[in-house]
Amino acid sequence: MPRPHTPGPEAEPLLVDAETDLRPTPEVTAARRTLRAHPALLLIGIVLASLNMRAALAGVSPLLGEISGHFGLSATTGSLVTTIPLIFMGLASPFAPRLARRWGTEAVLLSALVLLLGGILLRVAPPVMALFAGGALVGSGIAFLNVLMPGLVKRDFPHRAAGMTALYTTSMIGGATVSAASAVPLEDALGGWRGSLASWSLLAAVAALVWIPQTVLARRGTHHGEPAATPVRTSPGAEPRLGRSALAWQVTLFMGLQSSIAYVCIAWMPTIFTDHGMSKSAAGLVFAFSTMLQMVGSFVVPTLAGRMRSQRTLAVAVAALMGAGIAGLLVAPAAGAWVWAALIGVGQGGSVGLALTMMVLRTGDAHTSARLSGMAQTWGYLLAAVGPLALGVVHQTTGGWVLPLTLMLAVCGALAVLGLGAGRDRRIRA
Repeated sequence: MPRPHTPGPEAEPLLVDAETDLRPTPEVTAARRTLRAHPALLLIGIVLASLNMRAALAGVSPLLGEISGHFGLSATTGSLVTTIPLIFMGLASPFAPRLARRWGTEAVLLSALVLLLGGILLRVAPPVMALFAGGALVGSGIAFLNVLMPGLVKRDFPHRAAGMTALYTTSMIGGATVSAASAVPLEDALGGWRGSLASWSLLAAVAALVWIPQTVLARRGTHHGEPAATPVRTSPGAEPRLGRSALAWQVTLFMGLQSSIAYVCIAWMPTIFTDHGMSKSAAGLVFAFSTMLQMVGSFVVPTLAGRMRSQRTLAVAVAALMGAGIAGLLVAPAAGAWVWAALIGVGQGGSVGLALTMMVLRTGDAHTSARLSGMAQTWGYLLAAVGPLALGVVHQTTGGWVLPLTLMLAVCGALAVLGLGAGRDRRIRA
C-alpha cells in the first residue's frame, strides 16, 4: 500500500519539546540541535531507557509464588505486586508534561530512571509495605518514560518515527525477556528473590549515567531556575480537544485493553503453567520465550504500520493471535505451552508496537502526539491495572482458570473492534 506523505529530509523540522504545548527556550533549542548532530548518544540513551521500561516488572512474575509465600499473601493480595505499578503508571502520567515544562524532557527522563532505581531497591526491603511502596515508585518512573518517549522520538527523529518506535519498543521487550528468563537463575545465584529483583537496579543505574551528559547539554546556556520551555500560544480552538475526539478515545482504549492482556500474562502466565504441572523453572522459560517473541511483533508491526494508510488489518491480526493463544491455554495449557506462548508473544509485541505507533500516526505534530500519549498512558494503564487484580479475584473465587481465560478471550474481541476504529486512516483534528 502507498506510504503516507511525510516531509522530505530537506525540510528542517521545528524543534519542539516532546511534551504538551511547549516550545523550548532558544538556549535549549540550540543545545538540542547540537545533540541531534551526534545521534549516536541519543540512540544509546533511548535504547538503554527502553530496556528499563519493562524489565523491573517482568522479573517479578516468575518469582510471584515465592514472594507471596514469603509474606503469606493470598492470590488477590499477591496480584497487587503487579497491579500497584500499573496504577501508578496511570496516576503519574499526567505529571510528566508539567515536569518537562519546568525542567526539560531530558532531565525528566534522567529523574525517571533514578526514581526507577530507587523503587527497585525499596521493593526488596524487609517490610511487606516496602514491596508495595517500591512498586509505586517503579510504576511512576516507568510512567514518565512511557509518556516522554513517543514525543521524544517524533521530535528528534521526525522522518523515521515508525522505525524508531519499532527500535525502542523492541528494546523495551528485550529487557523484559532477559528479566523473565533470568529471574529464577538469578534467584538461585543470589540467594533468593530479593537478590534477583535488586539486580535490575544496575541496568537503571547505567541508563541514568548515559542520560546525565544529555541532560547537562540540553540545559547549557540556561540560568538556574529558568524553565526549559514555555507554552505555545495558539488561537482558541486551534488545538484538538482530545477528550471530545472519538478517535483519541479509540486509541486510548486500544492501548488500555492490549496493556491489560499483557499485564495479565506478566502476572499470571507462569502460575497458569505451574498450576497445570510445570516446574517453576520450565514455566519461567516458557514465559521468557513468549516475551522474547514479542520482539518479532514489536518490530514488524510498527514497520508495516508506517507503510500503510490504514492499520485496521494489523489491529485485528494481533488481537486474533492473542485470542488464539489464550484459547489454547483453555484447551491444553501444558501440552501446547510453547505454541500458545508463541502466539500470545507475537500478538502482544505487535499490539503494543501498534498502539504506540498509532499515537504518532493519528496525530500531525509532536505536541498533539505527546498529548495523545499522555491521555492514552493515563487512562490506558488505569484500565490495564484492573486486569491482573480482577483475574486474581476470579481465580481465587472459582479455584480455576477457565472463567478468567474466557474473560480474556472477550477482551481480545473488544480489542479487535477498537482496532477497527483506531486504525482508520484519519488524524485527530481541532
